[in-house]
Amino acid sequence: MDVSANGTRLHVEDSGGRGAPVVFSHGVLYSCRMWDAQVAALRDLYRCVAYDHRGQGRSAVPATGYDMETVSDDGAALIRGLAAGPVHFVGLSMGGFVGMRLAARHPELVRSLVLLDTSADPEPPENLPRYKMLAFIARWLGQRPVAGSVLKIMHGRSMRSDPARAPELAAWRARLIASDRIGAVRAVQGVFERRPVHDELARIRVPTLVMVGEEDTATVPAKAEAIARGIPGARLVRVPRAGHMSAIDHPAFVSEQLVGFLASVG
Repeated sequence: MDVSANGTRLHVEDSGGRGAPVVFSHGVLYSCRMWDAQVAALRDLYRCVAYDHRGQGRSAVPATGYDMETVSDDGAALIRGLAAGPVHFVGLSMGGFVGMRLAARHPELVRSLVLLDTSADPEPPENLPRYKMLAFIARWLGQRPVAGSVLKIMHGRSMRSDPARAPELAAWRARLIASDRIGAVRAVQGVFERRPVHDELARIRVPTLVMVGEEDTATVPAKAEAIARGIPGARLVRVPRAGHMSAIDHPAFVSEQLVGFLASVG
C-alpha cells in the first residue's frame, strides 16, 4: 500500500495482526524486499511493517528531501500515521541512520532498536571519490554500468563467491538496474552528506542490538563497535559470512538474532 508521510508518498508493506509492531528500514539502493526473510520469520508473532525510503523501491521520487534529517522525519511521520508507535525499529545502513535519529529525538515512537551495518559518523572521506564517481556514472548512463561495483560493495565475499547464491545475487542486480536512477542518485547524495550523530547516542535509552557483517567493508565493524559503546546497554553481535547487506547475506542468522532479541525485550 501507499502512505502519505511528511509530504511524500511511501510504499509500505504491512503484515497486520495484533502483535507488537516491528518497522523495517532498508539500506540505500535497495528496498523493503531486503527484509523478506526477516518478515517471514517474525510475522506470526509481530505486526511487520517494511517501507521504501523516498526515491527508492516503489516510493515516490520527490525533487527534494533526501538529507538524513528529512528521511528520518519520513519514518517518524509513517509511524505516527499508522498509529503504530512505540515500535521495534530495525534499520540497516541508511535505515540505521534513521533508527538512531528516531530513537534519540522521538523516544516516544521507539520501543527497541536494532541497528545493522551502519555508522554514527559522516561518510569517511576516503570513500567519497569512488562513490561519487559511481553516482555520476549512474546518473548519466543508468545503473547497469555500475551494478557490479555496487554489488561488490554491498555483499560479502562469502555470498559473492558461492555458486549456489548466484541466482539470488543476479536478482538483486536486476532490481538495482531497474530502480529509478534519479531517486537512487539523490538518495546516495543524502547518505554522502549526512551529519554525524555520535553526540546523540547517549540519549538512546531503549534496548538496542547492534549487528555488523564480519565482511562489511562499507561500514566496517569498528563503526558498529563505536555505536555499541555509545548507546547505554547496547549489545554487539558480529554476523559471520556477511558483508554490508548482512540481512541478505546471512538471513537465517540475522533472523535468529532478531527473534531472540525481541523476545528478550518482551
